[in-house]
Formats: sequence, structure tokens, C-alpha cells
Amino acid sequence: MSKYYKDEIVEGCVTGVESYGIFVTLDEYYSGLIHISEISDGFVRDINKVADIGETIRVRVLDSDDDTFHVKLSIKNLNYRMKRKNIKIEETIHGFVTLKDNLPKWIEQKNEKN
Repeated sequence: MSKYYKDEIVEGCVTGVESYGIFVTLDEYYSGLIHISEISDGFVRDINKVADIGETIRVRVLDSDDDTFHVKLSIKNLNYRMKRKNIKIEETIHGFVTLKDNLPKWIEQKNEKN
């Protein structure tokens, strides 16, 4: 029994962008590729402008292999970008002082671990 079905629209996280396509992880097991031919009917000039690593996008499942946990994906004719919530960040009284004071200590701690 397949977890993902043909033409199903699901959300995934972009994990890589190459000249031939975009890699997307759907869950802890399944991952797939949006081949460049499944991005647009037109010419894709710069695939790096299509999606960013770490971005959550909507994808259409073209095929799913439950033995290898790989899926073939598409964003062609799909509003794939998730709406970003407008989050208002309010500055505290201290502003960036806490960051300025702690940054050298955090860098030193990180260097000690390496």
C-alpha cells in the first residue's frame, strides 16, 4: 500500500538545488526530485530562483516507489510556494545589546567544540 499517490498534492522541504532539478524531503522516509522538466512548460533560466533550500513547498506526486522511498515530483501548473506569514518582530528595550554581549562567548564555545 503506497503512502503517496499519483496526482496527490503534498508539502515538502527543499533540501537541494542542482542544475537538473530540486530535491525535496516529504517526511522522515520519503524524498524525491522535481526534474527541471517538471518545473515549468517554459524555459527555466535559473533553477536557483525557483525555490530556496529549507523552504516548504507544495508538490504534485507523479510516481512513488515504496521499496526505495523515492518519489517523482512536479510543481508544473501548481501554486507551489507556501504563503509566508507576516510576523511582526518587536524590538525589546535591550535591542541588540544581548547579542553584542554574548556573540564573542558563543563563538568561543563553538570553536572549543570543534
